[in-house]
Amino acid sequence: MTPARIAGDRGIDHLVLCVRDLDAARAFYARLGFTCTPRAVHPWGTANSLVQFQGNFLELLAVDDPAKIARPAPGAFSFGWFNAEFLKRREGMSQLVFQSRDARADQARFRAAGLDTYPPFDFERQAKLPDGSSARVAFSLAFVTHKAMPEAAFFCCQQHAPQYFWKPEYQRHANGARAVSEVVMRAPDPAALAGFFARLQGEDGVAASPGGLTVRTALGTLLVLGADALTERLPEMNLPGPADSPVFVAYRVAVADVDRAEKLLRGNGVPYRRHRGALIIDPIGASGVAIELAEAS
Repeated sequence: MTPARIAGDRGIDHLVLCVRDLDAARAFYARLGFTCTPRAVHPWGTANSLVQFQGNFLELLAVDDPAKIARPAPGAFSFGWFNAEFLKRREGMSQLVFQSRDARADQARFRAAGLDTYPPFDFERQAKLPDGSSARVAFSLAFVTHKAMPEAAFFCCQQHAPQYFWKPEYQRHANGARAVSEVVMRAPDPAALAGFFARLQGEDGVAASPGGLTVRTALGTLLVLGADALTERLPEMNLPGPADSPVFVAYRVAVADVDRAEKLLRGNGVPYRRHRGALIIDPIGASGVAIELAEAS
């Protein structure tokens, strides 16, 4: 089904999860109980596989053809280049993407707010449908970066053919997953990023929280946490990425029944720990990002 858009629109659309071996990542996510879409290839040298939920999704992304990865032109943002360079350093979550009804209007608003923006990027590809047929899907993207966050980027994604993108067969998961409900970013000084997120998501969506910031969106929440708050949230976990730069370190997926999800993980031999009602999969073995499964509130 095509999810209903929410007023205000800039909810979490998807997460870009950079992996070095797409087939291995797809196999691991299947062990977690997720249904993955067939592998798709981008003309600029990357390939992906998606995990669709009710309104947002995960994008497992890998380099498919290094020869096609081109440096960005001056003043432009290159999705392929940014993620290929990220993968030279490590695996993990590289970008947080928001929903958009009009990427060009979003880009204009971001530019007017003083954010670092780039010309909108339009592309299309063939999507393989559950019945084996193919259909054209098309997107417009509006990118935003911040000099204080070289390890992370943001963009809005406008879909031009959502009826061919969202499919019920891809939204059913053995672990009962429903949606990405939270993203966690580690930052040495979360308060210093409050102005950026207020311009990105609106001042009403950003609030100080214990040990960091809470950035609320129309669909899902971003938590920006300092070291102490992050240790409390994800105890005894070796989180990757530089400690002196903001990085995405974890995301939470809401599931229908956490006990059912736990039984599946145990049956598939996936190591996890249970903390405050959530099942936590360590980033080691999970392509560089901690994964939380927790019951939908």
